[in-house]
Amino acid sequence: MKNFIEFIREQGVMGLAIGFILGGAVSEVVKSLVNDIINPLLGLMLGSVDGLKEATFSFFGAHILWGNFIAILINFIVIALVVYFGFKGLKLDTLDKKKG
Repeated sequence: MKNFIEFIREQGVMGLAIGFILGGAVSEVVKSLVNDIINPLLGLMLGSVDGLKEATFSFFGAHILWGNFIAILINFIVIALVVYFGFKGLKLDTLDKKKG
């Protein structure tokens, strides 16, 4: 059992697992923040009354959904920031033992 615990500490498995759990736990809250608050405000500023996800432009008959792409990109960035600052704020980066 001692070798197994040492392997986990050396390989950084704890940090990966904690980051995965935190990311899953906050994803719905962040998704709601982005979809219900940030995207409608950005949509209004960019001229789409229906919100950012509905922002499109036509190009030779094709409807390009650029607003949906930006909305998903914002969602990813916010989730990444929450996980990063949660990881650093809780000092979870000190759990793993460095090789050496």
